Amino acid sequence: MNLVAALVLCFALLSSVRGDDTTNTIDHDQVKPFPQPEPVTISEKAAVKYKPQLEIGDGCVSFPAVNAAGEITGGLKGTKDTEACTEAPLGSQVYGRSTWFQDKWAMMYSWYFPKNFCAYKAAGRHDWANVVIWIDNPAAENVTFLGASLSQQTLEPIKLAILPMGTRNEEPYQNQKAIPMMAFAGAERITTGRVGRWSYTYKYVAGSNTTMRFSHSYPGTWGWIDMTFADSDGESQDLIMWNQLTDKARAALESADFGDTQVPFTDKNFDTNLQAAWPF
Repeated sequence: MNLVAALVLCFALLSSVRGDDTTNTIDHDQVKPFPQPEPVTISEKAAVKYKPQLEIGDGCVSFPAVNAAGEITGGLKGTKDTEACTEAPLGSQVYGRSTWFQDKWAMMYSWYFPKNFCAYKAAGRHDWANVVIWIDNPAAENVTFLGASLSQQTLEPIKLAILPMGTRNEEPYQNQKAIPMMAFAGAERITTGRVGRWSYTYKYVAGSNTTMRFSHSYPGTWGWIDMTFADSDGESQDLIMWNQLTDKARAALESADFGDTQVPFTDKNFDTNLQAAWPF
């Protein structure tokens, strides 16, 4: 092969790769979410029945990550705080996947955010967050909630000069077998009296027996944004299960590069994450 032919071939290959990237990645606010299908299987019915609410305590609202054609969100550069991500114009999405894991039923719910945040400022492109809700039997009329596992980022905190803005989480999940009453939608804490200058008495009003509520917010003063239990109600998004996605959407999520964050429910990540989220 002469030099000219080799250069032409290289240019064609580069153009092909560049064209594929452009075709498969679209603006973060142009990704159309999947409508929530009517549940048919026991797994799907349980996932819809126990779908949690998401409250946005800090950072961006959640956005869809992939459309039916397999086009992936390009996210947003980690600058300018919440600019361009305070509202998902086409609607948001929660992604689900369920399975028996050892002798417990695991339901993973995942959300995508176009920016990542650390120390109260935008600090990166893309963020995936998820929770795993553990129950005894998806076919039961009234299940027993056995635990909940909330994802947390294990990235090194950003630094101000030479000082890290927070501490690094050692584990990818905060695993809890005891679920607080306030973690359920509709639960309230009502102040009933004052017993000191800074001390009060309260009573608690129970909420839903099916719907938990989680917050995407800072669990501490600094560090990366994570999943926490919410004290107030959030919103519900259309749920799409892994097996309800189109083949193109699943393939795109499996191969997409989301930088420092990973899609938690893909074939290559799901079992590993359930192992890390195991609270028993």
